[in-house]
Amino acid sequence: MEMDFHFYNACCFLIIFSKVSTAIDTLSPSELLTDGMTLVSRTGSFELGFFTPGSSENRYLGIWYKNIPMQTVVWVANRRNPVNSSTGMLKIESSGKILIQVQNTTVVWSTNSTARVQNPILQLLDSGNLVVKDGKDSNPENYIWQSFDYPSDTLLPEMKIGIDLRTGFHRRLTAWKNWDDPSPSDLTYGIELKGNPELVLRKGLEKYFSSELWNGNGFSAAPNYRSNPIFDYDFIWNESEVYYIFFLKNKSVMSRLVLNQTQSERQRYTWSPETQTWKLFSVQPDGNCGKYGLCGPNGNCADEFPACQCLTGFRPKLFERWNSSDWSDGCIHSKPLNCQSGDGFIRIGKVKTPDSANSWINKTINLQECRAKCLRNCSCMAFTNLFVTKGGSGCVMWFDDLLDIKHQSDGQDLYIRMSASEAERKKKAKVKLAIILATVIVALLGFLLLVYHLRRSRRKLKDEVEDNNLNYGEDKDENEDMDVAVFEFGTIAQATDSFSFMNKLGQGGFGPVYKGTLANGQEIAVKRLSKSSGQGPNEFKNEVKLIAKLQHRNLVRLLGCCIHGDERMLVYEYMPNRSLDKFIFDYLRGC
Repeated sequence: MEMDFHFYNACCFLIIFSKVSTAIDTLSPSELLTDGMTLVSRTGSFELGFFTPGSSENRYLGIWYKNIPMQTVVWVANRRNPVNSSTGMLKIESSGKILIQVQNTTVVWSTNSTARVQNPILQLLDSGNLVVKDGKDSNPENYIWQSFDYPSDTLLPEMKIGIDLRTGFHRRLTAWKNWDDPSPSDLTYGIELKGNPELVLRKGLEKYFSSELWNGNGFSAAPNYRSNPIFDYDFIWNESEVYYIFFLKNKSVMSRLVLNQTQSERQRYTWSPETQTWKLFSVQPDGNCGKYGLCGPNGNCADEFPACQCLTGFRPKLFERWNSSDWSDGCIHSKPLNCQSGDGFIRIGKVKTPDSANSWINKTINLQECRAKCLRNCSCMAFTNLFVTKGGSGCVMWFDDLLDIKHQSDGQDLYIRMSASEAERKKKAKVKLAIILATVIVALLGFLLLVYHLRRSRRKLKDEVEDNNLNYGEDKDENEDMDVAVFEFGTIAQATDSFSFMNKLGQGGFGPVYKGTLANGQEIAVKRLSKSSGQGPNEFKNEVKLIAKLQHRNLVRLLGCCIHGDERMLVYEYMPNRSLDKFIFDYLRGC
């Protein structure tokens, strides 16, 4: 019997030797794929054949990456029924059914498709998908069987995980039991339809992670990866099917999503050509808050210590346990609800929305209609927009306890039900806080404006003094023939406190008059002539000489003058007991 088997294998090998030597990607009903032979996709991306995982002695039919040194298996056919020798073989029957046999007799694995084609072939595609199709038909819609419909532990680009709503057919990932055993474990990842569709990671019956609400741009519980350079993704949800899929932005990059049974995680890896290793890109659940329901009912998780806080308007159900970091009992309303007399809602921003198991959705109504609908239902505890794109649309409502809420920077708004008095108190507190903040901001802006004005005034004065010092040397010789003192501009500015309004004595037809005090203590009155007088320096000096010659005991004594740029000023002796109006404003109106 054994001799007959080896003779049969030798014949099969001779029949297809010419094709094996050039790496084939298809198998027809007249051909066999025995242990040691492989199919290779057209561009050499993936390879199919028998392999042995880890330290196991069993043989499995699988698909792995072809062009990397580290064998990375992405799909296994006979996960539950290994071949315990190297006598396994793969064949496709004329009906399109695929078989794995041992010694060409015992069937250990087969497909159960009822569809038929005239010329069936088995082909390994460059996507890693193993398909049964008509040899003359390349339309993917007409495949009668494909491995992408029966995933193992790995999600590849353009591969769906989800549910066909017409037939109820599920596509979900199932982790290996361990590195040596690819048989299905109890760690699964797929879409669940309790309430709003969500991606759920389960270990047995226990929920480990939930993606929560799909909001039109991403999942509420997952970071938004839209801007990453490696892949893009989509979530299709219509009357026919609901599924998650991702696509590579660069076809030369290798990226995969895989379940890790040891760590109970869903991990995404990207191949690094430089280090020739798989690099971890993301993991879920991540951190304390990634674990499902850590903070119990109505708790809010944040990546800080302590991780859990009660939602606004709630308090710990059991304070002693809560304070000892046992948050499993969660929180209850601080004030009881009163649906009949009227409740209210408060908005909590930037959160991962609650678990979708007890939710209701409507894709057409707006946020206000959603609020009204929730308010009328005494079991409705929260609501928000279903979609956040294009300004928000649709409605999702949650009933009874709110589970698995998490604070995150790219989260969305959630409106939570509470008693009317509590909602009003929170509203007033927010208004009060807004007023306080506005007052502080206005006061701060006013202070900054004042500081700016003072600094600018001082700088201007400094510049004027510096300009005066530069001009002083030029004017010194010309001023020596004056019969009265010639004051520097800086001296006059300092004496009048930069022509302060508080030192202004009055306003005449040709300019204001300021009181000042010189450095020696002498009080002066400074008449600052209007810049529109049109007088040049020489004309002004001539008039000053004339006024100086008209000095009389009944007139206010002229002490000097100042010429600075286009500034013209007369400096008089300050007489507090006499009328400066008479002597400065009327008598010297022409100056």
